[in-house]
Amino acid sequence: MAASVSRTPRWFTATALLLAVLSGCSSARSADRSDTPPVKSKADAQAWAQQITEHMAQTAGIETDASTIDALFTPCTGKNGETASDDRYILMYSVKSTVPRAQHPEAVRKVRDLLAGEGLTVKGYRETVDGKPDALVDAFHPSSRYSATASTSGTADRMYLRVITPCLLPPPDELSPHS
Repeated sequence: MAASVSRTPRWFTATALLLAVLSGCSSARSADRSDTPPVKSKADAQAWAQQITEHMAQTAGIETDASTIDALFTPCTGKNGETASDDRYILMYSVKSTVPRAQHPEAVRKVRDLLAGEGLTVKGYRETVDGKPDALVDAFHPSSRYSATASTSGTADRMYLRVITPCLLPPPDELSPHS
């Protein structure tokens, strides 16, 4: 229990910091998505995404498998396929957990309630497909523009937790020489 108490304040702190960093995204001038994205190092973005998935897992009562962590950094792409030369990126962070399939709907229900309570808008939700456990919750934060997902993964007892950041810009000391 002590470990979960220490994670929760850190998660709330990380969320508060991300919201503060991303608050410019919700301003009136952010209607133009070509504005400069929030600055965040890749290491900080990955640590934040990991904290979010850990908190989702803790809320659902499941444990993640660190050997399945996947952190994919991709360039931000515009509506017409264009990319900027300033190294802006999106992080797609995921981790899996082994959970008895019958528990997937309950786990996803708990994650859905957590995410909705944190101000995310639930965009997709299901507990079963053809009467069998095949759970999914997909949520999006309207002002910060990050998404979070918890879902059944494949046909086994795997659950998948994922966070996708909005477009972020690395700090100047992380920019590539040709930026």
